[in-house]
Amino acid sequence: MARVKPKRHPVVVDMTAMCDVAWLLLTFFILTTQFKKPDVETIKPPSSISEKLLPDASLMTIDATKDGKFYFTPVENGSERLQLLDNMGQKYGMNFTDQEKAAFTKVQAVGVPMTQLKSFLKMPEEEQKAYKSPTGIPMDSTKKELIDWVQQSLAVNPDYKLAIKGDVDTKYPKIKGLFEGLRDIDFLKFWLITSQEVGPTE
Repeated sequence: MARVKPKRHPVVVDMTAMCDVAWLLLTFFILTTQFKKPDVETIKPPSSISEKLLPDASLMTIDATKDGKFYFTPVENGSERLQLLDNMGQKYGMNFTDQEKAAFTKVQAVGVPMTQLKSFLKMPEEEQKAYKSPTGIPMDSTKKELIDWVQQSLAVNPDYKLAIKGDVDTKYPKIKGLFEGLRDIDFLKFWLITSQEVGPTE
């Protein structure tokens, strides 16, 4: 007598939970991803094999273009930016309107002397982003406005960190002057931004 084969039931996989997990992961990555902001000017940093990452928070940045212009990007905290602007205004004897203060909280980077800052802040936001400063922030033996930006930022929050991004073709005296200025205010620890280079293989 033939054996009776048991009836096979099709396997049903409930994908509801998998879809929920996929959507949660997608939402998480969208909300936590930090997009790289475009440079004010094109800067090609030197390469290195260092794999150290920049700190995520409380980071101010100095950009040095190949023709020796300096740009300063303050930390993104709006209230601390306003305090920085007030500090710089007091140091240089300048008062800023509420509209200028609001504009300063949104600037991508500062790349003009203090004497031109008010006119820069009055530009529409899109013009500010596209503006290429002919001089940058003064940083030489007679005027060290760039160092003042760093020093007044540290007066707002001494825990701020600094990263410097210089072009591979930036002249050495410019970078040396910057390092000496930071040394003068006893600020000796900072990051140098480089492009990744593949290390030697064994």
